[in-house]
Amino acid sequence: MAVPKFKTSKARTRRRRSINMKLTAPTIVHCSNCGNPVLPHRVCSKCGFYRGRQIFAPESK
Repeated sequence: MAVPKFKTSKARTRRRRSINMKLTAPTIVHCSNCGNPVLPHRVCSKCGFYRGRQIFAPESK
């Protein structure tokens, strides 16, 4: 069984962890009907369209 010869420093530990904890920005696509930015594979909340079909009628304000 492998045993560490020296104690891992806090800087080395935190550097290793920080690489894996980076947040990535969500992918944003534009609605093909109205051009509103939406998440992929989701219905547009502004116009109610998904893949060229109207899924729901949005509320008028």
